[in-house]
Amino acid sequence: MVIEASGIMPDVEVGPDNTYLIDNKTFVSKDEVYGGYKCADRGMLLPIISEYTWSIEVRGFLYLVGLLYCFLGVAIIADIFMGAIEKITSKTRKVYLTSEKEEEPEVIEVRIWSDAVANLTLMALGSSAPEILLAIIEVIANRFEAGALGPGTIVGSAAFNLFVISAVCVVSIPNGESRRIKDIKVFAVTAVFSIVAYLWLVIILKAITPDEVTVWEAAVTLLMFPLLVLLAWLAEKNFCGVPNKTDTSKQIELGNFQPDTVNHNSSSCCGRVLKVCGLESDADKFIRDRQYFRDGRLDRDGLVAFIKEVKNYPGLTDEDAAVLAASKLVESQSHSRMWYRVGAVRNMTGGRKTQPQLSTKLKQVYNAINEHPEAPNLGEVPQVKPHQNAIIDFHAGSCAVMEDIGKFKVALCRSGRLDNRVSVRVETIDGTATEEQDYVPINEVITFDPEETEKLVEVEIINDNQWEPDEEFFLKISLLMNSEEREGVQLGRISIMEITILNDDEPGVVMFQKRGFLVKESIGNAVIPVVRKNGADGEITVKWRTIDKTALNGRDFTGGEGVLTFKHTEIEQSIEIPIIDDMTPEKDEHFEIELLDPTGGAKIGQINRTAVTITNDDDFNNVLNNMMKMTNANIHAMQVHHETYVSQIKDALNVNGGDIENATAGDYVLHFLTFGWKIVFSLVPPPSLLGGWLCFFISLACIGVLTAIIGDLASIFGCLVNLDDAITAITFVALGTSLPDTFASRAAAMQEKYADNAVGNVTGSNSVNVFLGLGLPWLIASIYHAAKGSKFIVQAGSLGFSVGLFSGLSIVTIALLMARRIFGVFGKAELGGPTGAKIFSGIFMIMLWFIYVLLSAFQVTGYFSF
Repeated sequence: MVIEASGIMPDVEVGPDNTYLIDNKTFVSKDEVYGGYKCADRGMLLPIISEYTWSIEVRGFLYLVGLLYCFLGVAIIADIFMGAIEKITSKTRKVYLTSEKEEEPEVIEVRIWSDAVANLTLMALGSSAPEILLAIIEVIANRFEAGALGPGTIVGSAAFNLFVISAVCVVSIPNGESRRIKDIKVFAVTAVFSIVAYLWLVIILKAITPDEVTVWEAAVTLLMFPLLVLLAWLAEKNFCGVPNKTDTSKQIELGNFQPDTVNHNSSSCCGRVLKVCGLESDADKFIRDRQYFRDGRLDRDGLVAFIKEVKNYPGLTDEDAAVLAASKLVESQSHSRMWYRVGAVRNMTGGRKTQPQLSTKLKQVYNAINEHPEAPNLGEVPQVKPHQNAIIDFHAGSCAVMEDIGKFKVALCRSGRLDNRVSVRVETIDGTATEEQDYVPINEVITFDPEETEKLVEVEIINDNQWEPDEEFFLKISLLMNSEEREGVQLGRISIMEITILNDDEPGVVMFQKRGFLVKESIGNAVIPVVRKNGADGEITVKWRTIDKTALNGRDFTGGEGVLTFKHTEIEQSIEIPIIDDMTPEKDEHFEIELLDPTGGAKIGQINRTAVTITNDDDFNNVLNNMMKMTNANIHAMQVHHETYVSQIKDALNVNGGDIENATAGDYVLHFLTFGWKIVFSLVPPPSLLGGWLCFFISLACIGVLTAIIGDLASIFGCLVNLDDAITAITFVALGTSLPDTFASRAAAMQEKYADNAVGNVTGSNSVNVFLGLGLPWLIASIYHAAKGSKFIVQAGSLGFSVGLFSGLSIVTIALLMARRIFGVFGKAELGGPTGAKIFSGIFMIMLWFIYVLLSAFQVTGYFSF
């Protein structure tokens, strides 16, 4: 007898010995019921149509495609789910601090949610919801009997997270860099619990009540979850530990730097070289960065300073400046692991990006601002790919030499990839100086051997023994014409170097650059450049003083007098005059600055006096207000959650969230593949409603439904290709649910200065998977069986072996991470460090994952028993 229905008919009940009772009359065997309709009884919801006439191969292929497609669907709804979590955990409270003005206390906002609590509760649930719900749904669908797919997915996902994700993060750090876990106490707690959790499973399945889970065992498993959260919170707050010298709960971290003991004068030659060459100290970088956006917040002063820097690059509109400001703000903010996971999902689905999307031109400016804030603009900057290519550029963008120097050497630097042999061409280009008259021309090929990071090019200056004005020419790096020789190498940002030939017979003439300067009242400090021309021999000084006109010293500006010192070969210095912003409308006013009394043989040039005009800020304020609005709009476009249905649906309908200009071909393909899921899930209420909780529960319900379908797809697919559910779980399902976490952790490892968001949360997530993903469904099932007077049977078999094997290998992996933190051979950091050590660590952890999968598969298929 053949029943041509899909799945079990409503009037069919399971009888003894895997038979079916039909209409309460006849017991028939499974084969008779399905008549060769293979695997039709494996799903709770599937198949929804009869596939009786389809071939096994076609069905297997379709179920695999369906499984992969549903993984994309889960990733998209998880994106919305974690947007709700971001809304919930981003709640803040105001803290009032004393300030210089007693009547205007400084107000800051701090998060209500503890980082440890948020990571182990809502954020862990957000990343692990598919695995947890799969285990719960499987138990309920099996009439409260244990299945292999849910527990296998949880253990397999934990193995992939710990071994593979850790390996990817270790090797993804750029050469010469490293990342350490900051909250090591919290990591220690979660690491211990991640081992205890799986050892506890082995104990209850093999020792206490073999092949059975009782109510108290399931209850203890579930209660370990709040215990973990409590201990992690205590560790974060440093209870029962060595007291911190400062109360970190009452301060905001501004940066990790050590102040320099040497006070580098920013106007000195040394200071400029440090900045141009990218060798400034951490303290210098901190001081430079904080002038823009403190704590990742948009403020007027920071925006003014940033726009002034941006405007040094010609051809940029106000809209471009607003995009760059928003990008700088997003980069300067601290981000959670969830933020990186949402970004990874959107990269996989062609959705709106959480990270700045800049055009090629804006990327060039942005990189220049970040890396070399005072370097000259020497042309287009190529996109740098340090992991693929060797990067060749000059050590500095410009230099000045005396005419009688003869020969001197210029350094070419190599960064990025170091394991290949690369060559570039160096040649000279005339400026006001001409070859053969002022310098000896150069046109030669420079070759870097593997691991070689610097080459010197000899330049010869011709001394003609007659006075002439300062002249300049250029050195240029270019790639070779042969396509084979161009592989694996690219030019860096400083591919052209300006060389100024200074007259060696004169100390020079000192003068202002211009006869007048225009500044806004809110500028802060007016910076007036003073230049030294026609010679730079020896050290000279020149005095300056301000002269009141319609602007008065002490009321409109802070003037006075001072001395500028030009060291040997220095050709530019600046006078800084603080401008007083009295916030009252007034007419334009001006004052003058005069140069006088030069020493060291120098002379005063023609422009010995300049006028500084202070203009009213009304027009400036209007422009600035518009800039702040545009910047806020750009920041809003990059946030992880939506505020309205309109923006949510708009993002779903458009590739890259509507940012078509920056959309790639891959974005279009991925958007097309996931368009259906995006439209369906755009109907979920946005996180702005009810503080994010409505979106939280509805999206969780959607994940549950989709997870049930994934469970059916995986089970039927495994059956069709003759794979046990346990093997399907630790391979296909575990990989499908863990891939977004892999990309998220890699991005966090490369962009964060600590390793917490990359690997520090992996152990916590693995623990939560067990405590909620197994503790909750096992508690429900064990209570159900206890009420019926039966036992909840969980065969130790493959699950016990898989858990025991993973427990042993996880101890080895965590020990390796701790060894990397302690020993110098690994760079004393969990991630990155010396190239050889990090590659060894990555390969070792990948091998552990292969060992886990292979041995687990061999045990399931009966090669050995446990």
